[in-house]
Amino acid sequence: MASRAIWSDTRVQAALLLGPALVIYVVFAVFPMIDVIWLSFFKWNGLDPVKVYVGTSNYVDVFTKDPVFWGAFRNTVIWTALSVAIPPMIGLALALGLNQPIFGRNTLRAVYYLPVIIAPIAVATMWRWMYDPFFGLFGQILASLGLQSLIMDWLGNRDIALYSAFGAYVWQSVGFSMVLFLAGLQSVNKSLVEAARIDGAGRWAIFRYVTLPALRTTLTIVLVLAIISSLKAFDIVYGLTGGGPAQSTQVLALWAFTQSMQIFDFGRGSAISVVLLGVTLAIVIPYMRWTQKREEASE
Repeated sequence: MASRAIWSDTRVQAALLLGPALVIYVVFAVFPMIDVIWLSFFKWNGLDPVKVYVGTSNYVDVFTKDPVFWGAFRNTVIWTALSVAIPPMIGLALALGLNQPIFGRNTLRAVYYLPVIIAPIAVATMWRWMYDPFFGLFGQILASLGLQSLIMDWLGNRDIALYSAFGAYVWQSVGFSMVLFLAGLQSVNKSLVEAARIDGAGRWAIFRYVTLPALRTTLTIVLVLAIISSLKAFDIVYGLTGGGPAQSTQVLALWAFTQSMQIFDFGRGSAISVVLLGVTLAIVIPYMRWTQKREEASE
């Protein structure tokens, strides 16, 4: 009887169900994170058996002596700001359109979501060809329209290379936001929409006062995921430009990889990773607390 009571305890059941997932999370997420923080206080090339403790000198070097870090930081901020604004906005527009009873909407949903499941490095390879000023798709389209003057080296011009790389990122990430918004639109109360229409509300009024409040939780999830994804942007930039030209597309995640895996300074690479982790937490945690308080105040 005692054993049956133990197994029927909801806390025991919760521990049994969550235990394996927590173990996997600790082994593959928490422990590597702690290991990177620990490694940031050492000088190590990844090969020597002995790591030299240097205290906070890696962080001092990153902030004061690294000629690329602040440029990569600025590019990461730009990338994050654009990622929070553009892909969610386009994804919401697509979700609103594909939530209507139009012909072939399931096919269109699949087509718009397809880039999400393509490997980022494959997307980078494809877009690098499309950006080619001599043989690329965009150059051929402009030439066929008689707009040869608009053809340029989109990935070789340091003034526009970052935004060109971001265009490929938008193409791949929009579908993910669209699917989340489509799921959120299913929770919109249809009776409220019909009541608003009967009262004479137009489409914009219905969207502003009925649809958008119902999407508040979904919007929070989309923006948090967009922030996290943008701060760790790596594959697209690495595949398209490798951080060039002249480090104009360098971002923090790629620079941490470069320091560790190409320059073989794992201590400084880990320090950059810790800085990136701190920036992520400094943005995401206050935003989530603010949205939580706002939702509690509206209840």
